[in-house]
Amino acid sequence: MKRMMKSLLTLSTAASLLVLTACGNQPTSGGGGQTKVVNIGWSGPQSGGAALYGKNTLDGLQMAVDDINAAGGIQVGKDKVTLKLVPLDDKYAPNETATNARRLKTEHKATIIFTPHSGGVFAMQTFNAQEKFLIAAYTSEPKVTEAKNPLTVRIPPRYDTYPKPFSEEMMKRFGKKVALVPGTHQYAKDWSAIFKKTWTELGGEIVAENPVDYNKESDFAPAVTKALAAKPDVLFVGGASQPTALVIKAARDQGFKGGFILMDQAKVEEIEPVLKDPKMMEGVIGVMPASQLPNEGTKKFVESYQKKFGADKIPTSEVSYHYSAMFVFAKAMELAGTTEDAAAIRAKVNEAAKQMTPDKIPTPVSGLAEDGALITEPKATTMKDGKYIEIPLPVSK
Repeated sequence: MKRMMKSLLTLSTAASLLVLTACGNQPTSGGGGQTKVVNIGWSGPQSGGAALYGKNTLDGLQMAVDDINAAGGIQVGKDKVTLKLVPLDDKYAPNETATNARRLKTEHKATIIFTPHSGGVFAMQTFNAQEKFLIAAYTSEPKVTEAKNPLTVRIPPRYDTYPKPFSEEMMKRFGKKVALVPGTHQYAKDWSAIFKKTWTELGGEIVAENPVDYNKESDFAPAVTKALAAKPDVLFVGGASQPTALVIKAARDQGFKGGFILMDQAKVEEIEPVLKDPKMMEGVIGVMPASQLPNEGTKKFVESYQKKFGADKIPTSEVSYHYSAMFVFAKAMELAGTTEDAAAIRAKVNEAAKQMTPDKIPTPVSGLAEDGALITEPKATTMKDGKYIEIPLPVSK
């Protein structure tokens, strides 16, 4: 009899634990409404050459989620909501992104899924409208919004803002011969296509093109050697920051004195520490570090980031944009009165963005464009005579 009672008690305890576990993401009573935990999905690279890039996007999201929750979460109708970030590694592979998205939607009930690469966005756009989840697309690829997917929001400015001013600056300083050593991922292919068209329209000459897989290769010397054999004045490079830095180093080690045009994925503030020699950055042109934006929200954010990760750490634009975007989506859920209706949340993003003041988020957002992109102001910089100077850019489309 004692043995039976002990077994029943054990079973009862196990059943209670199962119930508690099952209710982990379920509403609980509190106040006049309920307290809910809502999962925010993310699929991006946590391994491979783009792992640091993926980590930057995650750091920005996690900081935003932590700050939102520390301030009491968000109020959605009568319910108090706290957020939980659920990240899955897709190794920068679009097919893995699609698999992860289905898991995040079905297993974790994520209504918003972030991904930091265009290939992953395109993969999800084939089914996200049917499966009713919102894509938070961190990619500057214009085709992402040109697809007119009703449940996609593009976060950063489109990259076709950069090729003309970048090319004009490099032609003026170094010459009209360019060699390309870009990545092989879809984003790099699309960026390269627009850049080549722009460069030649401005009277420039493409003397070599040697793409290389930035996510897998570690020795870029052979590809750089082939490019430099054509005697270019400028090299067009880019992918994630760390491998991009290795491409630049390989070129400088082989005696290249010309300029470098960076795709906007690569960040000067991450490249310079890898090179460990500021002189190697002379003539590099790319996106201005987010930490240099003259906003009160940026200053607060940089201080918070350095307190968390170290005084010598600088938050990149990936960190900044993701932090700001998460606040926009959180406000959109409040305004929509739902955490589950993706279309209703998407419909409130413009209003939510307009409520984001420069003292509260690091990257100013003034609304949502008709094509589904957050409206921000891109800035660029180049190293000239040992100093970074701003390069004027046209207004983002």
